[in-house]
Amino acid sequence: MARPFQGQQHLSAAHELRDNARTAGQLRQALAVLLPLEQGLSLQQTAQILGRSREATCRLRSRFIAAQRVQSAQPERPSAAQLRWSRQGAVLDEVLADAAQGAVVVVPQLLPLVQAKLGRTICLATLYNMLHRQGWRKLAPDTAHPKGDAQAREEWKKNCAVIWRKSL
Repeated sequence: MARPFQGQQHLSAAHELRDNARTAGQLRQALAVLLPLEQGLSLQQTAQILGRSREATCRLRSRFIAAQRVQSAQPERPSAAQLRWSRQGAVLDEVLADAAQGAVVVVPQLLPLVQAKLGRTICLATLYNMLHRQGWRKLAPDTAHPKGDAQAREEWKKNCAVIWRKSL
């Protein structure tokens, strides 16, 4: 025997969406919830009426019910990943205190500091992912390699052909 359909508590929201639907997608979503619950149709029959596959109809129902749960006032517990990310954000805030005031940040030089704060080793890609998750972005490209020789670069500029120089 198949599982009974979920979403009885969202029937009023589905009726409201059906009555106020502005697009065919909204109407299909409301009907994907209403037909099985009110008319007793199977998911396959509902899919046939809506002109969608059984899987697409199931996704419509699931997305509607998930959206209704988000709109309800029940606060959800943060996931383990969200807790880890908030801890990572706290570590990055400590390490990047100078960067918040406009100091230049070189990510490979941050790696040992972050590893010391976390108490374990991480790879450079993980640090880049952490920075990305916390909203840090590369604002300006590097003008020169950090291990480059500035004096040799200036000498080369002076000795290069005149054609290569930018015209003023």
